[in-house]
Amino acid sequence: MSKSLRKEVLEYVEKKYNVKAEYPWMKSPDYAVLRHSDNNKWFALVMDISKEKLGINEQELVDVINVKCDPTLIGSLRLKEGFFAAYHMNKEHWITIILDRTVNIDEIYELIDLSYDLTKKK
Repeated sequence: MSKSLRKEVLEYVEKKYNVKAEYPWMKSPDYAVLRHSDNNKWFALVMDISKEKLGINEQELVDVINVKCDPTLIGSLRLKEGFFAAYHMNKEHWITIILDRTVNIDEIYELIDLSYDLTKKK
């Protein structure tokens, strides 16, 4: 299995936005919420989930990130390898990206930035 991008993603968000991951759930201690400090809105959620929950016929756990996305982009992104219908979020406005190096890290950063902008205080 490829090394997860979880650490790089969390470091990027902390450096660029001065946002530290929050771990609010005792039952899911590895689920990291990334939220704005001014309005408390989430702009990303990093989780480890079974590949099976993404429609992959494997039990293995994999790190993923959910980001808010422009609905007009979601359809085309989901045609690409490594992108999935949002796990446990609104599928019209959020997308799940697998963090196993299938998707280029720069593209993940761009989508995190888009999510940050879509959820910031107006």
